[in-house]
Amino acid sequence: MDFMSHVYSLDAIMNAEAWIDDHFLLIALALFLVELVRYRFKKQLSWTMIGDSATNFVTLFFLLVILFVVGLGYVGAFLFMYDNFSLTQLPVTGWTVLGCLILADLAYYWEHRFLHSNGLAWGTHSVHHSSPFFNISVAYRFGPLDWFFPFFFYLPLVLMGFHPFVVLMCETLVQLFQTLLHTETVKKLPRPIEAVFNTPSHHRVHHATNQQYLDKNYAGILIVWDRMFGTFAREEETVRYGVYPRINSVNPLTVYFHGYGKLAKQLWHAPSWCYRLKLLAKPPIWAWQQEQQRKGK
Repeated sequence: MDFMSHVYSLDAIMNAEAWIDDHFLLIALALFLVELVRYRFKKQLSWTMIGDSATNFVTLFFLLVILFVVGLGYVGAFLFMYDNFSLTQLPVTGWTVLGCLILADLAYYWEHRFLHSNGLAWGTHSVHHSSPFFNISVAYRFGPLDWFFPFFFYLPLVLMGFHPFVVLMCETLVQLFQTLLHTETVKKLPRPIEAVFNTPSHHRVHHATNQQYLDKNYAGILIVWDRMFGTFAREEETVRYGVYPRINSVNPLTVYFHGYGKLAKQLWHAPSWCYRLKLLAKPPIWAWQQEQQRKGK
C-alpha cells in the first residue's frame, strides 16, 4: 500500500487527468458504436435515434466551447480560494485522492439533487433528461448552464484542503463513471454491486418519467447515498424516458435551449411576481401541478 501513502506531484495528477480525458471519449465512442449495432440487430435503430445521438454530441461541443472560455476562471477561483481560505492544505497522496473522490461523489449527489429541486437549475438539467432514448450518447447531452452549478458544490472540498487539481480530477472521474451508466445493453449486475454502486439499472430509473421513479437515484458512483437519504428506487417496471411535455425534435438548438425557453414562457405568463419566484425556486413538479389545477377549473 506504499502507493497510497506516496506523495504525488501536481504534475502527476494533471498528467493522469489528461490521460483519462484523452482516452475515455474514444472508449465511450467505441461502446456507443457497439450499442448502435445492438439496436440494429434488434431492429430498434431509427433515423430519429441517430439524429438524437448526433444532437447529443453537438451539445457536448457547445459545453466544450463554453469551458474553453470560462475554464481558466473556474480553475483560478478554486486556486484563489485554496491559497487564501482553505482550512488546511492536504498532501497529494493516494489516501487523500481516495478521500476526495468519495467526498466529490457525495457533492455530486447533492448537486444532482439540487438540479431537480428548483426551476432555475432544472432549466439546464432538463436538457439531459429530454432524450426519449437511453444510450452512451445521452451522457453527453448538456444544457446551457451545466458548467455553472458544479462550482458551488465542489468548492467546499477546496476549502477543506484538497488541492483544486485533485478536486477537478475527482469531479472528472465521477462524471466519467456516470457516462458508462447510460446504456440499456447492461441489464442488472450481481446483487452486491447493485447494493453499493450506481449501475445502468439504477440510472435508468433516474431518467424515467414513470410516476414511481420520479426524483430517484441521484447518485454518481455510490448508490449508497440514495439509500442513506431516502431517494432510492429499484428498477421494476419498464422505463419510459424523456420529459413532459416531449420536445419531439433533434434540432440541437431546440434541444439545447428548450429548458430555459419553457421557463421563460412560464415566467412571462405567470399571474404574479410571487408566482414567478416560485417557478424559479420550487421543483418542476410544482409548476406542472399548478398547470393541471388551472386546466381542471
